[in-house]
Amino acid sequence: MGELIPIVAIIMGCGIPITALWTKHRKDVMQMQIQVTAEKAAQYATSNKALEDRVAVLERIVTDRGYDVATQIEALRDQRRVDENLARLEENA
Repeated sequence: MGELIPIVAIIMGCGIPITALWTKHRKDVMQMQIQVTAEKAAQYATSNKALEDRVAVLERIVTDRGYDVATQIEALRDQRRVDENLARLEENA
């Protein structure tokens, strides 16, 4: 039985530093995961804010009184056609 004491001491002597290294590694991995999660949350918040702004604009467009969506869309298309024709004329000039 006395022969096992040095063996157990060697195993414990090597096991404690290995356990400490493994624990530190796990802590570092978790810190990196927390950082990545925080970055993703910030990106989602930014994306979500942009979508909320767009929805607010659409709600305002739809709920404004006397606003004829089809007429406004056609006016935008007509303006685009005018701009394209002007650009072509400038290129040919």
